[in-house]
Amino acid sequence: MALGDSFRIITMEQAKTLPRWRRPQTLLFVMACAMPIAFATWSALLNNFVIEMAQFDGSDIGWLHTVREIPGFLAIGVIALILVIREQVLGLVALILLGFATALTAHFPSLGGLLFVTLLSSVGFHYYETINQSLQLQWIDKKAAPQMLGWLLSMGSAATLLAYVLIVLTWRAYDLSYDTVYWLAGGVTAAIALISLIVYPQFESPNPQAKKMILRRRYWLYYVLQFMSGARRQIFVVFAAFMMVEHYSYEVHQITGLFMTTLLINMGVAPVLGRAVAFFGERAALIFEYAGLTLVFVLYAGLYYFDWGPWMAAALYVINHLFFSLALAIKTYFQKIADPGDIAPTAAVAFTINHIAAVFLPVGLGFLWLSSPMSVFVLAALMAAVSLMFSLLIPRHPQPGQETVFMRPLPAAAE
Repeated sequence: MALGDSFRIITMEQAKTLPRWRRPQTLLFVMACAMPIAFATWSALLNNFVIEMAQFDGSDIGWLHTVREIPGFLAIGVIALILVIREQVLGLVALILLGFATALTAHFPSLGGLLFVTLLSSVGFHYYETINQSLQLQWIDKKAAPQMLGWLLSMGSAATLLAYVLIVLTWRAYDLSYDTVYWLAGGVTAAIALISLIVYPQFESPNPQAKKMILRRRYWLYYVLQFMSGARRQIFVVFAAFMMVEHYSYEVHQITGLFMTTLLINMGVAPVLGRAVAFFGERAALIFEYAGLTLVFVLYAGLYYFDWGPWMAAALYVINHLFFSLALAIKTYFQKIADPGDIAPTAAVAFTINHIAAVFLPVGLGFLWLSSPMSVFVLAALMAAVSLMFSLLIPRHPQPGQETVFMRPLPAAAE
């Protein structure tokens, strides 16, 4: 197939005849590389940028992340968009928007300006993530899903690592500005997405997707796990790195070096965790994750009481990320219990549910942070413990009709 046929719609069977670099699974890897280049750079520089250039305090960073999560809460809008835009096209356009908005970040060194450009980039990020999760579950076979998702995580980690290495090696050596770095990272992501939009054909998923909002009672445990995951992760994303800059005075190259170390470990561990989920099952993986996260957040709180120092904070950051990698088990749990045509609309609904708490938690906890940072991490530990209790309800072999331990397998899935 020539590049001139890029906008031709082909089936997954026809895609098997394409060169490997033009197949749907390869496109998933390309997108997994493109997104972190912009997002990881934005994240690595953010805490230093807002403190040095915009004089943020804990309340301001809370407001910024609340605004950042609003598009995630509105990810259900993807259902309306896929009525007129193919999922694959929408995902790549969202990546272009993420890259463009990232490039503009340093031009807005104020609370109001950063709220605007962050909202713009967040639309790109969250709509891309919604589509990406949907395409992964549609394009990857169930049996291979845990391992493949592990490799995709590893590929994303590699791209993030590349961004971090470049920042560490060049930031001080060449006295780079925030403006230069944000423009380079955002431009690369947007360029990769644009080229992919042109080069890859349009792949027809094997199962037609319902293009309306779907809420099924039998998916209730999946919805709960998504809600708790979003609330708990939000506390970590907003306050863990911010704490290291504010409390331990980490500089740009130091915080980026920590992120780089985390990614190096994740690159090797993520595929192993994928195989572990396939071998032990989603129930065991999530029980292990939530038990570990409960302990990690308790230790985070202890940093303020016992003052264990910056090395302990760094170690907890790395360990926390390793536990978060097991969250792929939530995806494969849903893939096993879902009707094939429910994946796209449910991905949008689940992303919205995942971000309900993310809209109000950062700003509320930002105020709590001003008086008691330790309390923020205590709350995260309690959320992890609640998630642990819900994970006990996942059956050893989930399937339609056996979504929780309370249900017996049925011949056909019932709502």
